[in-house]
Amino acid sequence: MLLSATFAVFVFVATPSFAVAAGAAEAGGHGAGAVTFLWIAVILMAAKLSGIVERFGQPSVLGELVMGIILGNLVLFGITIFEPIKIDPIISFLAELGVVILLFQIGLESNIASMRKVGLRALLVATVGVVVPFVLGAYLVGPLLLPGLDQNAYLFLGAALTATSVGITARVFKDLGKLHIGEAQIVLGAAVIDDVMGLIILAVISAIVTFGAVSIGAVSLIFAKAVLFLVGAIVLGQIAAPRLCTLFSKIHAGAGMKFTVALSFGLMFAYLAHEIGLAPIIGAFAAGLVLDAVHFKSFADPEVVNDIRRVAEGADPKTRSSLMQIIEHRAHKHIEDLIEPVALFTVPIFFIVTGMSVKLETLFDTKILLVALGITVAAFVGKLVSGLFAGPGMNKWIVGFGMVPRGEVGLIFATIGLSLGVVSDAVFSVIVIMVVFTTLLSPPILSYLIKRHAKHAT
Repeated sequence: MLLSATFAVFVFVATPSFAVAAGAAEAGGHGAGAVTFLWIAVILMAAKLSGIVERFGQPSVLGELVMGIILGNLVLFGITIFEPIKIDPIISFLAELGVVILLFQIGLESNIASMRKVGLRALLVATVGVVVPFVLGAYLVGPLLLPGLDQNAYLFLGAALTATSVGITARVFKDLGKLHIGEAQIVLGAAVIDDVMGLIILAVISAIVTFGAVSIGAVSLIFAKAVLFLVGAIVLGQIAAPRLCTLFSKIHAGAGMKFTVALSFGLMFAYLAHEIGLAPIIGAFAAGLVLDAVHFKSFADPEVVNDIRRVAEGADPKTRSSLMQIIEHRAHKHIEDLIEPVALFTVPIFFIVTGMSVKLETLFDTKILLVALGITVAAFVGKLVSGLFAGPGMNKWIVGFGMVPRGEVGLIFATIGLSLGVVSDAVFSVIVIMVVFTTLLSPPILSYLIKRHAKHAT
């Protein structure tokens, strides 16, 4: 309600600008192109307004999605000023770039070193957390609640249920200061593996949809190609990354060059994935896994280093030591910090545009609402079952609910299915509702379980 009221004020104040923009668009020429600037500003401002949900302990992605749904469905009330956003090619490109940057970020946060530390229990949790939801969606609940659809639609529904949003779960554990507990380690490790497995499933299903019915051998080939790409990208990337960084650092060692090398690395991997028939987001994810801070040790910001050193020369030994630590921190900015501004610009566009794709008129049908609730129940059950494999001594409810949030990855699967023409508007809306419910309900439930577990442990 508060989010809707805030947006209503925003629309009331900005409507005159939209009217001017509409006139410029009709006039054509430079004015038509400039209108896109206004739409981008509208999307970014709307995304920031939606951040009000964070005051209630909810992730910003939920607010952006809801804001997109509001924007995209004002047409039901006769308000059409936002409709051009849906067909603007530049905004569509920025949304696609946003999802690539997002998966690149996920890869950066899911470094190989942490994956190597993940034990058998995390692998089992991830495997069950992918297989059970996929089977439920593609072969049981999907055909039962949505009879008569093409099999490819059921496959995409199952794939959307396999996702786990590691960012949402990690934030809950971090906010409670519980990232160190065993349950958190299993959940976060399993979520990393879950992402990899889910992306492979996405690659296989996308290929099936694109090339038609394929044999088991062809599916095996697609699966092998996805695995080989990830493994090959990681191995070759680890060899190439430090050499490329060293080469470019000799040209210029500043943060600008470091940013360029990192982002170009992610975009090139996205392109290579596309060239061999995989989704670009798989390449971006692989690039994120490859890059590590150690690869950029040859980079330093000369201006920052020189300024601090000049101050350090006249300081006492203790202060000088502290300043040298600052040099180390500032001269080698973390890759995630450099990529973050691009993500802040492009990722909200993806979520707002995705929300705008939801057609609320499909929800006026009671049957669609019931189907959405049924799919949501299956989404919860599929991940809760995975918690049973957390092993002895672990709170299986915490692990299970930690795997429940679908977040951005589930939306990515649904969006790709929609773009391929496999997922209908109704099925897309059902998936988005499932994502919203799992994203909205999981954090407070998980927070309650962690607090109760900590209380009983003391």
